[in-house]
Amino acid sequence: MKPTPYAAATPRVLTAVSNDGQSLHVEVYGPEGAPAVVLAHGWTCSTDFWAAQVRDLAADHRVVVYDQRGHGATPPAAGPSGYSTRALADDLEAVLATALAPGEKAVLAGHSMGGMTLMAAAGRPALRAHAAAVLLCSTGPSRLVPESLVVPLRAGALRTRITGAIIGARAPLGPVTPVSKALLKYATMGPGAAPDRVAECARIVHACPRAVRVAWSRVLAGLDLEAGVRQLDVPAVVVVGAADRLTPPVHAYGLAAALPRCVGLDVLPGVGHMTPVEAPEAVTARLRELAAAYLGDGGSGTGTAAAGRGDGITETEGEAV
Repeated sequence: MKPTPYAAATPRVLTAVSNDGQSLHVEVYGPEGAPAVVLAHGWTCSTDFWAAQVRDLAADHRVVVYDQRGHGATPPAAGPSGYSTRALADDLEAVLATALAPGEKAVLAGHSMGGMTLMAAAGRPALRAHAAAVLLCSTGPSRLVPESLVVPLRAGALRTRITGAIIGARAPLGPVTPVSKALLKYATMGPGAAPDRVAECARIVHACPRAVRVAWSRVLAGLDLEAGVRQLDVPAVVVVGAADRLTPPVHAYGLAAALPRCVGLDVLPGVGHMTPVEAPEAVTARLRELAAAYLGDGGSGTGTAAAGRGDGITETEGEAV
């Protein structure tokens, strides 16, 4: 595994095998028997995207991260049919079966396409067996292209058409340069994002193979997981950056209203789409809170809600960190 500025201890490396035979690279950090947290990264990212959370949580949690198909150390799908919301759900089920004990509860978190993975798997037996609570970061269930604010035009057919062309562009990203970092920052991060965090995101995103990036862009363009949101019947927290152009806060508000058991909605001022990297302390704090509330007994899932939170929505204007 390529080292990162947030390097943690050497992981235990596992291989999960999905329904269609796709192998998936899985890394496990932290002490055996500790409360488990499973993290699913987003489009064009990799396990490195969660480095800050791994570094912090692995001290006293078992942290499971995996590369979505075609990203990081997981090979691409065998063909176009291997890229779908069904594949996302299949892959998550395989990871949970490989990394967790039968019936073991965990906090599951997904950023962007990783959050969509949780929605896609909402009705699956493995998710219902293993999810004690979920964290949905910078994500949405549908209308990703029409609602995107990357193109600074009024909402409508023209903006949607241009946005779709940008997201699905086949042009290579090329090497990381000052210009490419500036473009990435504009599209995916808040205006005050620190240069080192912009550079880290650029390194990760530019490493995604072009064919994989394009294949998943087609899935995202036609996404409709509204039914999955209504099936995600576990305590859920939604986190979004107020300056997110890719999945703007309209999606977070919709999720909070539709989730059966939303227990929190955090809108982080000045933060863009890359919340786990831009605001790592805020995201990690929410993961710790969910683990303490719902895995307080070590993972049987009978923990009680944290003080001051029930099964209603609590909206907070989180501090950008």
